[in-house]
Amino acid sequence: MKLKLFPILILLLIIFSTSCSTPKDVVYFQGIDTLSAEQIAQMEQTYNAKISPADMLSITVTAWDPTAVTPFNPPTYAYAEEGDIPVYASQSMYTYLVDKDGYINFPILGRVFVGGLTQQELASKLRKEISQYVEDPLVNVQITNFRVTVLGEVAKPGSYTVRNDRASILDILGQAGDLSINANRTNILIIREKEGKKSFHRVDLTRPDLFASPYYYLAQNDVVYVEPNKAKKKNARYSQAQQYSITVFSTIISGISIITAMVISIVNASK
Repeated sequence: MKLKLFPILILLLIIFSTSCSTPKDVVYFQGIDTLSAEQIAQMEQTYNAKISPADMLSITVTAWDPTAVTPFNPPTYAYAEEGDIPVYASQSMYTYLVDKDGYINFPILGRVFVGGLTQQELASKLRKEISQYVEDPLVNVQITNFRVTVLGEVAKPGSYTVRNDRASILDILGQAGDLSINANRTNILIIREKEGKKSFHRVDLTRPDLFASPYYYLAQNDVVYVEPNKAKKKNARYSQAQQYSITVFSTIISGISIITAMVISIVNASK
């Protein structure tokens, strides 16, 4: 009786030890409660998105006298069907494409260099130049195509548009529905492209020093890949092996069936 219980006890011990170790790989920001005020202060950082080639900018100019800024706000027209009369849509829908050299073509001002500036810096630059034509203008700048792509072990993989000045990796993963239970939280890959060159970086969501990482805030067109954990990879390998075994077994059975049918046919024909 004792010998029969021994394998059961071993199995229960394995299950218990596995269940106890799992939270270490799942819990975010482990040890964050033990950080000192000095350590937390060192994690503080600011980030503002820099305007880059291929960005689409929405620029709106306002003033006390709306007619004075009309030349700086080209109207946008919409067409219901081909050949229809254009219908006025909205000035706020007009966008400016940043060319490969970092310039946009802006009304009245002409070719304006915007590459490497933050939205606030560009707004200040345009306000200064427009002040030559309009008294006390207000300029609002937004990047309309700031997107980040999330792939891998998340609830909702896909591309996400960022509406504000900055987005952290936690913001984007939150939009993607958080990581699945099968995700490797200790080795998140961030793929970044700058001036045509790609770079690759890793972050660990289980450590509080994530907040001090220079990749905590994401950049335009970043790709975040969440790879599966060891258990998921192991299960995937087993599944592939099982599928291969089933395929081989089915092929053998089919071959035996065909040979058997041929033998029976030959025997019946010889009678």
